[in-house]
Amino acid sequence: MSLWEPRTELGRMVKEGKIRTIDEVFANNYIIKEPEIVDILVPGLKQELLNVNIVQRQTHAGERSLFQAVVAVGNEDGYVGVGIGKARQVRQAIEKAVREAKLNLIPVRRGCGSWKCSCDEPHSVPFVVKGKSGSVEVTLIPAPKGVGLVAGDVAKAVLRLAGVKDVWTHTRGDTRTTLNFALAVYNALRNTYYFKI
Repeated sequence: MSLWEPRTELGRMVKEGKIRTIDEVFANNYIIKEPEIVDILVPGLKQELLNVNIVQRQTHAGERSLFQAVVAVGNEDGYVGVGIGKARQVRQAIEKAVREAKLNLIPVRRGCGSWKCSCDEPHSVPFVVKGKSGSVEVTLIPAPKGVGLVAGDVAKAVLRLAGVKDVWTHTRGDTRTTLNFALAVYNALRNTYYFKI
């Protein structure tokens, strides 16, 4: 990590030790433009490959095939990010997606919003939130302890990385589109900070 040369003001502040936690970054509304900042401030970040697709683009010389990777990252404790990467090789596409997911890291407000459970532990979402991407619309509904993640596999991966343990989901649209499904869940989690409590 000592080889990293920060290119932004936030990067320099992190390297000099003026900012020590990721919470300070979000509290001051800084924009993360370097993935190394996340590596330093959020150690133990886990990543999960959600999907790899072949996408084609028409050029003068014919069709050009690229791999598109969708990756989710999170620390399973209130922070999650989703990224997309395209490259000629799968490994490069995944690396690009991981970099973008780190830059898209968001805080997730967790709570116990279910009326069937009054434990005051942050195991679910604090209230009903909705997220949309493309044709996919996802509604996250607070669930009592022990219910688990009642969701599709892609949504489960994103929610698990965000640190949400119990939630009911309601989806509309074409959830087979992994990218839109992942982004809809990501947008719903981002909306947990839409209201000031």
